[in-house]
Amino acid sequence: MCGIVGLLGKTAEIRESLGGRLTPMFTCMAARGPDSGGLAVFNRPLDDSIRRYSVYSPDRNQDWDGLGQLLHNHLSSDSLSTDKASKISDFQIRAIENHATIIGNFDTLDLTEEISRFCPALRILSVGRSIEVYKDVGEPAEIARRFRFDSLSGTHCVGHTRMATESAVTPAHSHPFTGGEDFCLVHNGSLSNPYMLRRKLEREGLRFETDNDTEAACRYIQWKLAIGATLEEALHEAFVELDGFYTFLMATHDQLTLVRDAFACKPAVVAETEDYVAVASEFRALAHLPNVSDANIFEPEPEEIYSWPV
Repeated sequence: MCGIVGLLGKTAEIRESLGGRLTPMFTCMAARGPDSGGLAVFNRPLDDSIRRYSVYSPDRNQDWDGLGQLLHNHLSSDSLSTDKASKISDFQIRAIENHATIIGNFDTLDLTEEISRFCPALRILSVGRSIEVYKDVGEPAEIARRFRFDSLSGTHCVGHTRMATESAVTPAHSHPFTGGEDFCLVHNGSLSNPYMLRRKLEREGLRFETDNDTEAACRYIQWKLAIGATLEEALHEAFVELDGFYTFLMATHDQLTLVRDAFACKPAVVAETEDYVAVASEFRALAHLPNVSDANIFEPEPEEIYSWPV
């Protein structure tokens, strides 16, 4: 049993207060997932050459300024200020405790290699022009407080509270899982064939970081997208390939997408108004939203793809 939440803002007002609207949804789902939690938030895409990198450190006292200096020395030829709040010419680092967002125009492989070389304990959680990810173990309310979810703005976001049933409780096993650029997935349920999928995808050159069944679903969809499928096409094939019970909530830079398996035994509810689309495992997570009493509220049908553009 886990909790999933998602919110897409259709108006400037909702987007500006996205984190404030989402945080009560996220903390409300703590009863369904008390051991870890996470959030992916999307903003308008950066320029084509610029990427956001969400980075996690197991050390709450991580020296982010020191990392910035290392990156400057090895990836940049211009001067670097590691002021966490200010934009700089080459890249910037915005740090909150053991998470940081690095924004710059360097090559993803170069950045990954430099981080692995100098700070091997760090993990890159996401890459893209739009996405930022925050996730950790602990009570969802504490995670939301530490990473200041209520201050976030953006176009749309997805969150997850986890009750582990099939793999370890670690930050790496927490959701959201990401694949490629600007794609993330959160999952309520369990898959019965993740290792079969994993063996198939590893033969295709994909690398896995955990033994979590959700990662197998994420990597499968990532693979389909990489070889040219649309998200909708990938999901139609996933209905055949993935065996188990699941509700998936996914996001890309330009859409929010929800699916349930053929039996639809994992709960989900949607509330849609002219101002927003909200998704949660239970309606009580949506009850505080503005004008929710006038919303179109429904339970998604099995093996139907629900997708909302940004």
